[in-house]
Amino acid sequence: MASRPPSKAPSLKNLADLKQVQRTLAETREREAAEAAAKAAAERKRAAEKDLFARAIGATEPLRRKAVVPLAPEPPAPIPVQHQLDEQRVLRESLSDEFDVTTLLDVDDAMSFRRPGIGTDVTARLRKGDWAIQAQVDLHGLRSDEAREALGGFIRNAHKQGLRCVRVVHGKGLGSPGKQPVLKTKTQRWLIQKNEVIAFVQAKPAEGGAGALVVLLAPVRR
Repeated sequence: MASRPPSKAPSLKNLADLKQVQRTLAETREREAAEAAAKAAAERKRAAEKDLFARAIGATEPLRRKAVVPLAPEPPAPIPVQHQLDEQRVLRESLSDEFDVTTLLDVDDAMSFRRPGIGTDVTARLRKGDWAIQAQVDLHGLRSDEAREALGGFIRNAHKQGLRCVRVVHGKGLGSPGKQPVLKTKTQRWLIQKNEVIAFVQAKPAEGGAGALVVLLAPVRR
């Protein structure tokens, strides 16, 4: 039986190459282990910070927001101050204390008035109470200027609201100097100058008698 030839021992060069490969593999494993450890440490740090923030702010709920479009608010309407002043000036100028009621043929001794073209049946019905009184203004105790502006504003607003019959309380003048009904006479003059007024009569005793007038206003034109 033939014998095997003896195996050759590895050369020094092959052993050096093997060791180099082993070192390279070891370094690679160490580097990968270090990177994995660093990554794990970073994850633990982030988790710890997140947990710390959550503990600091406590329990939270998501906001329920609706989709909205921000719009600029509308500017407030300007106050027509000058227009108001003009109306007051016109009101003071249009109601004269010196108006001569005797120039109007439709004024009678029974303290009634009707505009030309308005029949006597209108004042008769007004005295009977065919129109219900819808509003009233009390001028009793006011100074002349205050009463004039109060009456003018009342008649204007009542007409704008579509009211037809109103009462104007002027008092009987018993507290005036000489017991003369100054405000009563002025009230008649002012009413006659208001275009909204088409007739008025002295109120019935139950409605104020000689201390008040029942006034019929023109219908509002639509």
